[in-house]
Amino acid sequence: MKFAPNYLLKVKGFLCKYLDLNKDKDDELTIVDTICKGVEFKGSNLWILIFAIFMASLGLNVNSTAVIIGAMLISPLMGPIMGIGLSVGINDLDLLKRSFKSYLIATFFSVITATVFFLVFSPFSEAQSELLARTSPTIYDVFIALFGGAAGVVALSTKEKGNVIPGVAIATALMPPLCTAGFGLATGNWIYFLGAFYLYFINSVFISVATFLGVRIMKFRAKKFVDQERE
Repeated sequence: MKFAPNYLLKVKGFLCKYLDLNKDKDDELTIVDTICKGVEFKGSNLWILIFAIFMASLGLNVNSTAVIIGAMLISPLMGPIMGIGLSVGINDLDLLKRSFKSYLIATFFSVITATVFFLVFSPFSEAQSELLARTSPTIYDVFIALFGGAAGVVALSTKEKGNVIPGVAIATALMPPLCTAGFGLATGNWIYFLGAFYLYFINSVFISVATFLGVRIMKFRAKKFVDQERE
């Protein structure tokens, strides 16, 4: 009977040793600053998003997976979404407002850009398979967004950082649904628009949820307020 508790303690020690997130954790101020820098959508960041949307729309239009992946690699859309999760996790109301504002701006410009592309530049009017795949969200999209967001926040919280965020952007596929929503507006197909926008919303929400959970699990310090009533 004594063997079981000792065995469990050894297993617990083994898991703690290899799964400890705090072992490689970077300075919290550095992590927060890194995420905050990706929140703003002004100037070059916004132009990069617009060009990436044009690329993704073209990739969807000609059914080219390679072009779509390339567009997602350069897209800065993850910034404000992770900013929302971080701000809730550390109780930073100002960051939440900035992140949500940037999220709305990025979403608006993305849909408008995609709509203009499909209205003016698109040589085809029929929906290709890559485009149709973004009109019907499933439960698997929730899991992809959740695990992808978790990988993103863990990577940003380590000293090495790594090259995880582009992979997360590809896996969670934030841009193609926005381009498909633009296609729906351009062709007057509200089923495509609503289905694609719902998929984008699901991805955004669960990436933010994963970021929030990661911040809480890694025990980030909450923002302190001088005014206790405001806090």
